[in-house]
Amino acid sequence: MIIAIPLAVNVWISFTRWQGVGTPRWVGFEQYRKLFTDETFWASTRNNLALIVAMAIIPTFLGLLLAAALFDVVAKRVGQRSASALRASFYLPQVLPAVVAGVVWGWILHPEYGAVNELLRVVGLGSWTQNWLGDEKTALLSVMAVLVWIQLGYPIVIFMAGLQRVDPELYESAEVDGASWWQRLWLITVPQIRPEIFVVLLTCTIAALKTFDKIFVLTRGGPGGATNVPSYFSFQNFFEKANVGYGAAIATLLTAVIVGLTFVFLRVQQRGES
Repeated sequence: MIIAIPLAVNVWISFTRWQGVGTPRWVGFEQYRKLFTDETFWASTRNNLALIVAMAIIPTFLGLLLAAALFDVVAKRVGQRSASALRASFYLPQVLPAVVAGVVWGWILHPEYGAVNELLRVVGLGSWTQNWLGDEKTALLSVMAVLVWIQLGYPIVIFMAGLQRVDPELYESAEVDGASWWQRLWLITVPQIRPEIFVVLLTCTIAALKTFDKIFVLTRGGPGGATNVPSYFSFQNFFEKANVGYGAAIATLLTAVIVGLTFVFLRVQQRGES
């Protein structure tokens, strides 16, 4: 009921024209017709696809490599404590509140006193300095880089947990047969922890589709909508433009996309297991 009632109310509001006060006026599918022809919405959707790359695809790939390296190389050569310490350091950005992480990165990427531009000046690359979050050409890439940093620790922890259940004899047999580390990774590790990979891809993709707080703190959808995403676009219509019905339509469509993707991921995972 906690989820069903607000969801039902939001869906109902999406069929109305309402400014948040007074009586909502029923307009049927008008908000959805407007939504599918709104270039701002489609631009925000394209930006969201880029965030899926930054929060799901890149962290999953890098997380798999790092988890395998920590489990198979660092733990054996340096010790389990060192591997655990490195794993915790990678996971630390996940523990930080998103607002704190966003504010810190806003300082780091500041065009005048930010650490990134200052470092470029120190090493003689002053011509490379940018207004990283204030330029339409670099804002989205900068946000993506921050999101990779924030998200990377999650797949590492999940994959290292999954590696615990892989039979060590498989690695030993492959090593005796002359398989390289890369061959053991792709031919043994990846197939054995496929369920964990599906879980990480699904949860990270959903997190990317729902991303709001990082965008709000870092760029507020700017400059010029270069980093706007559907969740923030919905917020703008709800609270800044007082176009509640349109904001509800965006939120409803986003919910439908998330539910649909979840169903597809689960079906693919079930087929893979069978």
